Amino acid sequence: MKATLLFLSGMGTTELIIIGLVVLVFFGAKRIPEFMKGLGKGVREFKDAVKDVKKDVEGTGKIEE
Repeated sequence: MKATLLFLSGMGTTELIIIGLVVLVFFGAKRIPEFMKGLGKGVREFKDAVKDVKKDVEGTGKIEE
């Protein structure tokens, strides 16, 4: 989990609040849930693809008789 949050290492609470406010102003309050829903679907699809690739790689390593 630590490796996934490396890009946040130099950011404090103030910076995150400012970024959140800019996003709120830019997208508007009504579009943020839609944006997050799409982002969640994209992350889920990426995880599924990684699982499929891992399964394929592990499956090709077996010796067939």
